Amino acid sequence: MELERTRVDVVHCAKTYADGTRGLQPTDLSVEPGEVLALLGPSGCGKTTLLRLIAGLESPDAGSRIAFGGTDVTQLPIEQRGIGMVFQHYALFPQMTVAANIGYGLRIRGADAAEQRRVVGELVDLVRLNGLEHKRPAELSGGQRQRVALARAVAVRPRVLLLDEPLTALDAKLKEALRDELAELLRRLHITAIHVTHDQQEALAIADRLAVMQAGRIVQVGDGETLYRAPAHSFVATFLGRVNRLQRDEAARARQLLPLGGIEMPCPAACAADTVLLVRPEDIEVQAGPAGEGWGRAEVLRRSFLGERVQLTLAVAGQEPLQADVARDHPARQGEGVAIRIRPERLMPSHQST
Repeated sequence: MELERTRVDVVHCAKTYADGTRGLQPTDLSVEPGEVLALLGPSGCGKTTLLRLIAGLESPDAGSRIAFGGTDVTQLPIEQRGIGMVFQHYALFPQMTVAANIGYGLRIRGADAAEQRRVVGELVDLVRLNGLEHKRPAELSGGQRQRVALARAVAVRPRVLLLDEPLTALDAKLKEALRDELAELLRRLHITAIHVTHDQQEALAIADRLAVMQAGRIVQVGDGETLYRAPAHSFVATFLGRVNRLQRDEAARARQLLPLGGIEMPCPAACAADTVLLVRPEDIEVQAGPAGEGWGRAEVLRRSFLGERVQLTLAVAGQEPLQADVARDHPARQGEGVAIRIRPERLMPSHQST
């Protein structure tokens, strides 16, 4: 089934509510044709507001512009924008079969019976629901219901697919399985999709690019690996994973060094202005036994076995306790002294100074 790949442009788009609350600060965003973009951020950050503005469920402030494929849709109602939506609880019709749910949008648009059968048949094949066409939603697994909702949303050939927290209502284990399945389905559909979530693992697994939002603004846009490894803002670093905060005084900052467990390690130029540096737990190397050249000293305060990894809480002179992730068979035990090292390129700026 061929779907249109539409570019989405959001230009200086803002939303102020009647009571004066700013739901979205003036925002610019472009989504490439066929791209899956995640709007990621905590509750109240403006991601759902932005999605609703793109959908036409809310009206933006004067001066805002939203375009699909170069066509200005800012003033168009939702039914004229060519939007497909998948909601948190899928909103399937419980009394209808799988086939009837998928074909619902075609039916209300007046498509003839042959066209309905053709499109529903194509989509049943595409999302692997063969043999389930006559089942009702209550007879389906969570993953199957998700596939029905996705097929129903794209049956009418929308220009843009919007997904509003589609996995939030699921338990952790099911969410992980369906996350990978949703990512695969979106790739197979080749449709422009905007996916709202507060779950960073979900966004990283599903989206081509992420737009991280905070307090009504987009803080940074990029692919997941770039945002994780090279965040431009401390909020992005902390929201996309766990970080340790490493302190240094003004003298160490002026010399571009970081004291760490009895050694002074060089810092990258990107951290030049910061007295607080960030490092992810997996980027702290820990070695049992004495410290060699370039290694500092630490003491293991706590060892927590987490299945696929071990988390060590380390006491390091002059720092708050640090979290380090190591292999599950790592020999370090609580109370023992260990050597630690951080490669300079793994340090990230916080853009904080004293």
